[in-house]
Amino acid sequence: MMVRLLKSLYGAATVIFLLAPLLAILPIAFTSSSFLAYPIPSFSTRWFAELANEDAWRRSIVNSLLIGMGTTLLSTVLGMLASLALRRRIAFGSILRTMFLLPMVVPAVVLGVGLQILFAKLGFPNSFAAVIIAHTVVAVPFVLISITASLEGIDYRVERAATSLGASPAKVFWRVTLPLAMPGVLSGAVLAFATSLDEVVLTLFVAGPNQLTLARQMFSSIRENISPAIVAAAFLFILGTVFLGGLLAIMHKRAARSTIAG
Repeated sequence: MMVRLLKSLYGAATVIFLLAPLLAILPIAFTSSSFLAYPIPSFSTRWFAELANEDAWRRSIVNSLLIGMGTTLLSTVLGMLASLALRRRIAFGSILRTMFLLPMVVPAVVLGVGLQILFAKLGFPNSFAAVIIAHTVVAVPFVLISITASLEGIDYRVERAATSLGASPAKVFWRVTLPLAMPGVLSGAVLAFATSLDEVVLTLFVAGPNQLTLARQMFSSIRENISPAIVAAAFLFILGTVFLGGLLAIMHKRAARSTIAG
C-alpha cells in the first residue's frame, strides 16, 4: 500500500514538474497588456485576434498547415514502403534500417546545411517543395517505427491464406495488410504532422521569405520583440498537440481492442 502511494506521489510530482512551465506562462496569452508580466491586468483575446488579423501570423499558420499536410502525405508513403521492404529478409536490412533512423540523431544544423547545398544544386532552394522534403527527412523515422511495429503484429498466415485463395500481391496489401496496419499508419501520420509543425531549424536553412511557418515566425518574433502574441501562438501549439495526443491514444486503444478480439 505504501509503495503504491509513493509511486502515485512520484508520478504526480513528475507531471507537475513537466507542466509547471506551461501552466505558468499560458495565462499570459489572455492578457490585455502589451508585456509578458504578472499579474495580468485583465482578461482579453486581443493576441489571438492579432494572430488571425496580422498578415505575418496568418500566413505562417496557413503555410504550417500546408507544409504539414504535404510532409504527412510524403513521409507516410515513404515510411510505409520502407517498412514493407524491411519487413522481409533482405540483404543489409539492419544497415538500411539504421540509415532510415539516422535523421533522429544527426544534429538538425548539419542536416540543414546539407539539405541547403543539395537543394541549391538541384535548382529549387527556398521553395515549399524544399521545406516539405526537409521536414519529411526528419519525419520518416517516426513513421517507420510506428508502421514497423504494426506490421510486426500481423500474422503472416493471414496474408498467406489470402494468397492461397487467389488474391494478387496488390489485393493482399490493400485488403489485408493495410487495414491491419492502419493504426500504425495513422499514428505515424499524426507524428509526422506534429514533427513538421514543430520543426524550425531545418526551416531556417531551406525556406525563403515566402515559406514562413508558425515555428519560424515565433522564433523571429522572439528575436525582434517579445510580445504576448508568441504565448498565444504557443497556446495554439499546445492545443494542437493535445488534440494529436488524444488521436494517438484513441488509435492505440482501438488497436489494442482489435488485437484482443483477434
